[in-house]
Amino acid sequence: MIKTTSAFSSYSVPDIEQARRFYHDTLGLEVAKGEMGSLELHLGDAHVLLYPKSDHEPASFTVLNFPVDDIDAEVERLGRLGVRFEHYEGAIRTDAKGIMRGPGPDIAWFKDPAGNILSLLEPK
Repeated sequence: MIKTTSAFSSYSVPDIEQARRFYHDTLGLEVAKGEMGSLELHLGDAHVLLYPKSDHEPASFTVLNFPVDDIDAEVERLGRLGVRFEHYEGAIRTDAKGIMRGPGPDIAWFKDPAGNILSLLEPK
């Protein structure tokens, strides 16, 4: 039987040290060196494994979502640290800050240095 209590997600990055600096120094997450040159993000009871891949291609979808209490404040804080938020026009439309405000959660997307898409989301 599969044990769901120890399940975890993973995705690739081309440069583990660059990823460590971004996830730890910029986002303020707890990170640890993993096996075989990987990096582990410790997110409460869960963790995410980032593994090095020389021919990395960024995910074209959101790989990690961070719930926040105040999305405007967090967008401003991360913006001061150099994080650039994505702007979308079309079916998904963001405002000048890069926040999609809707009937569901407010969401702001940004990319890690490897080009993987991450998001902040404020539940309603």
